[in-house]
Amino acid sequence: MTKGNINVSVDNIFPLIKKFLYSDHEIFLRELVSNATDATLKLKHLISIGEANMEYGNPQIEIKINKEERTLHIIDQGIGMTAGEVEKYINQVAFSGAEEFLEKYKDSAKDSGIIGHFGLGFYSAFMVAEKVEILTKSYKDEPAVRWICDGSPEFTLEETDKTERGTEIILHIADGSEEFLEEFRIRELLTKYNKFMPVPIKFGTKKETLPLPEDAAEDAKPETVEVDDIINNPTPAWTKTPSELSAEDYTKFYHELYPMQFEEPLFNIHLNVDYPFKMTGILYFPKLSNSLNIEKDKIQLYQNQVFVTDEVKGIVPDFLMLLRGVIDSPDIPLNVSRSYLQADGAVKKISSYITKKVADKMVSLINENRDDYEKKWNDIKIVIEYGMISEDKFYEKSDKFALYPNTDGHFYLWNELEEKLKPMQTDTNGNFVILYATNADEQHSYIESAKEKGYEVLLLDSPIVPHLIQKLETSKEKISFARVDADHINNLIKKEDTSISKLNETEKESLKKSIEETVNDKTFTVQVEDLDSSEAPFLITQPEFMRRMKDMQATGGGGMFGMNGFPEMYNLVVNSNSELASELLKTENEEQKASKIKHALDLAKLSQNLLKGKDLSDFIKRSYQQLSV
Repeated sequence: MTKGNINVSVDNIFPLIKKFLYSDHEIFLRELVSNATDATLKLKHLISIGEANMEYGNPQIEIKINKEERTLHIIDQGIGMTAGEVEKYINQVAFSGAEEFLEKYKDSAKDSGIIGHFGLGFYSAFMVAEKVEILTKSYKDEPAVRWICDGSPEFTLEETDKTERGTEIILHIADGSEEFLEEFRIRELLTKYNKFMPVPIKFGTKKETLPLPEDAAEDAKPETVEVDDIINNPTPAWTKTPSELSAEDYTKFYHELYPMQFEEPLFNIHLNVDYPFKMTGILYFPKLSNSLNIEKDKIQLYQNQVFVTDEVKGIVPDFLMLLRGVIDSPDIPLNVSRSYLQADGAVKKISSYITKKVADKMVSLINENRDDYEKKWNDIKIVIEYGMISEDKFYEKSDKFALYPNTDGHFYLWNELEEKLKPMQTDTNGNFVILYATNADEQHSYIESAKEKGYEVLLLDSPIVPHLIQKLETSKEKISFARVDADHINNLIKKEDTSISKLNETEKESLKKSIEETVNDKTFTVQVEDLDSSEAPFLITQPEFMRRMKDMQATGGGGMFGMNGFPEMYNLVVNSNSELASELLKTENEEQKASKIKHALDLAKLSQNLLKGKDLSDFIKRSYQQLSV
């Protein structure tokens, strides 16, 4: 028997480990299962290069609970350790066996899947255990050993009678950590962190019904047997090549990742890169419509099939955090808890690669089947538009796959938009004016007015449209966007003025004054315009700049423009050529004139969904009274 002191430079290292090594104590199980996986994969590698002369077989990791003894067992059939290796790897805190193994076999083991880097993972056991035992037998022909430590710097190391190769870690669970003796809790942690580990993990047994043979009798009953309950999938879809997977395989894996998601994903992007960094993964486009919910069903980050985090900001570009899926990379630098990412050059390269891969996928999708792509546009546009705003490299490629639908359901790429609309919608200053609506129903009358002029109106209804428009206007030459209800159509796309007014300037001023006095509301700026006699007598518009700033404020961009609490302001456009304008000038009874103005204003408000509450109730009551006259 050997006795000694663990080689640490700080006397109170164990209290520090218990309190501060990891932010969450549950992480201990992930670390110990990761170590067991490393031990198994090391053996596989040594066998493959001829350094270990034995059969690899079908090793597994087993997790067992003994409630009576208050112990939790993690058992592997891996490489094991000799007494000297226990002294070296266990008794020297922060000496990583995995790191040394990778250095020794760096040329042949670079793709072995070995996880550990820090050497502190094993000691996470002391966050939940008052005593830890190691029973281990090396693949080498040396005696098995037993190591025991009660959380002090003292340990005991002695030979033991273990005959099977591998390592068993026994945690004597401390008071206050009894949750880790509950089957449901351990199963929850194994499912969370180790669901896709590359070595099968056994946790208890389960009953399984065997299928009946083809020649079974009609009254034969299927046999039920007890089998190992393997809680993980060692070969998840992202570890395979796209050629090995069908569309059904991708969908099945999506539901394995997100069992509570019942809708099918729209499509997926398979990531696979070896240089200048190593990364694999699968990203899925879910149905998003106009949702900007980045928190729900996040992308999961793995390191060699070990779950690390779903906080992927910094690795995944912001706009792709709306997606779902998996990214697995051993090259992402992590701190000791593997929970927080360090922003360095490697991370930026990964982010840039993912952006490029998504852009390339969009190009291939629209080129392969444009009809199908158009059908999915409303479900993916929020991601594409967000990417155009936030990632310059993505925006540079977006003309090849970003669509601009009109209110009649026709879709344009940017070059098609210019070719079809520009000839008609260029104003007297040579600017290409793109009309758009955000709600086809609410802005119907304005859309129809534009169509009567031969113009087309785009339907841009996602919540980040104001930001997208600003991006397009500042990056493309001589274009401007105008919401179709921002002004009368003649003012939105100014052509040569051919309008003739029925009223002279004195009459216009008199009409404007009467309306201003009756309306008496600083919210409205009255403008008398020479419009077609068939146009509405009163028209309410909101100036493009003011409305756009308000929209930006609503999506979180208002603060940067100083537009918080921006007031409601509208133009009240009065058609000087309407019959109502002439009638108002002729009406001498001020009360009757005011009544007509108020009613016309209410009709204009109604068309813009601005008539509400008491004003709406009064308008309805007044309208019924007029019907009965």
